[in-house]
Amino acid sequence: MGVKAALPKYEIYFYNVVLCLAMCWATSWIFEVSSSNANRKTFKTSVKPGWHYFGRKMDRADFEWMMWFSTFRDHILFALSGHVLFAKICSMLAPQYRSLVYMVYGLLAVWTSMGWTYVTLILSHCILLYSISLVKIRWLCFVTGLCTLSMFKCEPFLSWQAGFVEGDFELRHVLFYGGCGFTIMRCMSFALENCERKDGNYNILELLKYNFYLPFFYFGPIMTFDKFYVQVNKSDLTRKEWEMWNIRVEGLIQLGVIIVVDILFHFMYILTIPTDIKLMKHLSDWALVGLAYFNLVYDWVKAAVMFGVINTVARLDHLDPPKPPKCITMLYVFAETHFDRGINDWLCKYVYDHLGGKHNDVVEELVATLCTFGVTILWLGPCQVVLVWAFFNCFGLNFELWTAKLSSREPFASFEIALTEAMSRRIRAVFNTFNFWCIVLYNVLALNSLDFAKLVAKRLLLKGFPITTIIVMFVTYCLIQVIKERERRQAMIDDPDPPASPPNEEGKLSIDAVEK
Repeated sequence: MGVKAALPKYEIYFYNVVLCLAMCWATSWIFEVSSSNANRKTFKTSVKPGWHYFGRKMDRADFEWMMWFSTFRDHILFALSGHVLFAKICSMLAPQYRSLVYMVYGLLAVWTSMGWTYVTLILSHCILLYSISLVKIRWLCFVTGLCTLSMFKCEPFLSWQAGFVEGDFELRHVLFYGGCGFTIMRCMSFALENCERKDGNYNILELLKYNFYLPFFYFGPIMTFDKFYVQVNKSDLTRKEWEMWNIRVEGLIQLGVIIVVDILFHFMYILTIPTDIKLMKHLSDWALVGLAYFNLVYDWVKAAVMFGVINTVARLDHLDPPKPPKCITMLYVFAETHFDRGINDWLCKYVYDHLGGKHNDVVEELVATLCTFGVTILWLGPCQVVLVWAFFNCFGLNFELWTAKLSSREPFASFEIALTEAMSRRIRAVFNTFNFWCIVLYNVLALNSLDFAKLVAKRLLLKGFPITTIIVMFVTYCLIQVIKERERRQAMIDDPDPPASPPNEEGKLSIDAVEK
């Protein structure tokens, strides 16, 4: 049945009320656990004094968040502010050279922060992949890129290359891995696009402009070369109506979210609690389930803010960067599960869509997903948790296709046709409910630990059965229906139904309307 299938308004209101009550109930449990265990010995390393206005300690377990918005906030803001300043001056005086200015500023910023030996290492990888791209053999470029990427994941190549970085500042390792990893992905994109170009080759200067664009260099997101090349070389730099206003609003929203998250860290220790398995075994079912859900929501918020700040700078440079990740709350199918749209676009363009075609054939889809998650494992770094996460997500993605194929056959197809659209939507939501929790558990495994994921699954499906299981699944069903209602309204806006044709003199529809 179509996405535009509607439910009665009172039913949607009921789902919203249930969802709000459940969220408040789970939040109260986590707040109670955080308050009563603030001075726990196992919390001392991560729960430390925060803003004195609240008189409470703050959860500082996430190194990445603290690095971005506390420890190195001023350094990052200084570098990005300098980029924006020089980019603005260039766009006013010599817009035709703006891509060159971006490259020079980025190169100097990397040189200043990491040293000339690191810049030499990055340039060597760029030259290697550029040279391979001149052969214009797609598989050779891909194999070379993956081998180069593996050099940053395996010893002794990893330690040897890390020795090129100068200085002992705390951010050194983060910048090293981020800059090298994203560089290889960008170089592979350039090489693969160069293979597709029929008339000649791209200049190596275009690769350097692409790679050393500072806002994307260390932390992403990845914009494929074909999109970057077109956007950074366009001559028309006029903005759409309200575009600057939207950029300012977006910047203020990012700032507001950062402040809100910092405040919430004083009241809910959602990152520290999962590290204490002994404590979690004594938590209520609601606290544990809510903790798993809030961990994923926070990870989405962190990714949305980090990419949002960078994307705001990119939009000031007249670029259209990848959108922020889709909220975990809105996900109930594996096909849309990704926290980084840049990496997702890269994988879809060069691996998944290239091998999977229209994604209708079961065998082609299996091969495409296996290769896609194989590259993802290499990108994240092979380890037990990543391998288990990749296996379950790969299985979930293929299982969705198998289920769709099966449901399109008899007797299931006739059964669904006999149902009303509303009832079909309800039945599908029931299956989506189990899918939603599969996605939650698989990603909790990747974000936290195997022990935490096993504990949540055991409490939800075994120890809490049937009461906790039924209640949580019902609340999740309400969430799925709320999501589907939002998607239905958006579909009505994007593709409204055509107005009915007026009856003719005989009281019948016109021939044209019937044919349509």
